Amino acid sequence: MQKVALNFSRWFVGILFIFSGLIKANDPLGFGYKLQEYFEVFHMDFLNSWATGIAIILCVLEIVLGALLLFGFWKNQVTKGLLGLILFFTFLTFVSAAFKVVTSCGCFGDAIPLTPWQSFTKDLILLVLIVYLFINRERINPITTNVKLQKSLSIGVFAASLLFGIYTYNFLPIIDFLPYKVGSSIPESMKLPPGAAQDEYLIMYQLKNKKTNETKTMSDKDYMAQEIWKDENWEVVGTPDRKLIKKGYDIKIKDLLITDASGTDYTKEIVENPYYNLVVVAYNLKDANEKAVQEINALALNATDQFNIRTVLLTSNSAQDADAFSKKNKLFAEVFYADAVPLKSMVRANPGVLLLKNGVIINKWHFQTLPSFDKLSEKYFSK
Repeated sequence: MQKVALNFSRWFVGILFIFSGLIKANDPLGFGYKLQEYFEVFHMDFLNSWATGIAIILCVLEIVLGALLLFGFWKNQVTKGLLGLILFFTFLTFVSAAFKVVTSCGCFGDAIPLTPWQSFTKDLILLVLIVYLFINRERINPITTNVKLQKSLSIGVFAASLLFGIYTYNFLPIIDFLPYKVGSSIPESMKLPPGAAQDEYLIMYQLKNKKTNETKTMSDKDYMAQEIWKDENWEVVGTPDRKLIKKGYDIKIKDLLITDASGTDYTKEIVENPYYNLVVVAYNLKDANEKAVQEINALALNATDQFNIRTVLLTSNSAQDADAFSKKNKLFAEVFYADAVPLKSMVRANPGVLLLKNGVIINKWHFQTLPSFDKLSEKYFSK
């Protein structure tokens, strides 16, 4: 039984760490955004510029430790490393759950969203299993005792995981788990499907008895059913709270609002354009690759001249900063504004480009992989 328990713990922990690391390494920029939320909570904003690098390192660490556990190599160092890592993650998820500061830990990226308490529970289970592995580490047998082969396998796993994270950072995620993936319709993703269940809430009243000073909390349904409102001794104090009792359909895109500098809503006009149109996303113009912006600008000019393609640039910067940036780079694209959160979800690049038609994302590119105007013309515009 002890052997079965040890093997189960070893395989469960190893596979889960590899899976978790790969999912996050598939989208290191997204994991970096999540780390920035934690940095803000702990007043460590000075690490924000290093967030993506730290994200890649953590992903590599998870994958390597998980693989080495399965291989059975360097069991003392590996179990200590796993124990340190899970203690760190458990602390973060507890802070998220207890203080409601980060609504999603990002443990499995956007592939498997977990609530803070779900994440904390998962980490507690892993903590128990890793402690068990640490106590029984001497019983872990390696798949080979050949030192050269051990080093070769370890270096191979390290190199592969590191290169994977660097690749996805520079060329977009291999698998896109976000609502703005290629083939999805933005207008449809912003709607509640017909017949879909909506969130159900209870309105919770704080009541106080004028005579006895007794207080109690009561839902709006009980308040009406028991006709408390007829009793003049009871009064509602404070502002009623809304309590979610049943989660309904989760609209995929619910935070996208595109406006001009004056605040006029252009969301419908831009995302429902029936023709090909280019949407350039640069959520932070201060950090945007200006050489890429200029190349995209030239492409947009050609697209409009030859095919009457409309190009817009979306940013979360202020109108003043955007205007200065536009003049400096002689932008041809119309500039509109949106919150940074949906812009970061649209494309993991700064800048990135989406090709839309009738609200459907036909394709999207990191600025380093954007095709030439001739290739775009041949594949899309001329048809």
